[in-house]
Amino acid sequence: MVDEMDVAAAPAAGLHALLRARGATLATAESLTGGLLAGLLTDVPGASATYVGGVVSYATELKQCLLAVPADLVAEHGVVSAQCAEAMATGALAATGATWALSTTGVAGPDRQENHPPGTVFVGVAGPDLVTSVRLALHGQRAQVRHDTCTRAVSVLTGILEGCAGEEDHLG
Repeated sequence: MVDEMDVAAAPAAGLHALLRARGATLATAESLTGGLLAGLLTDVPGASATYVGGVVSYATELKQCLLAVPADLVAEHGVVSAQCAEAMATGALAATGATWALSTTGVAGPDRQENHPPGTVFVGVAGPDLVTSVRLALHGQRAQVRHDTCTRAVSVLTGILEGCAGEEDHLG
């Protein structure tokens, strides 16, 4: 029987291997995932070689004070936005000194937020000469949206790192 945790951690293990091969580190800034992304990353044995830590900033005020997300950005675009995801990732880099940062913000449900339906998610990525985000339209109940956000975030950064060997396709 296959252990469900091993299956979920396999992409994260691959991401850690890519980071390790580059001598790079990773930090996270999470909102809707509430620490699940950090949990997925740290489920991998040896994760401390590449994962430095993260910030769970569920409240808007914490996004602003811990991750330096500008209040005017929140006022103009909201926290469920590409701009907020990118600012969160950039703030995580500044706060931790990591090489790369992943951020998650969006609506897990069951209710709409900022007029966005559940499943509207933004994954932000910041790293050397790159700040970008990906919009996701996820389906399912709250737990499924949060889980899928984590696995997609890992996939996004994995894709970027794999693309670093050749021409890089920025996702923004």
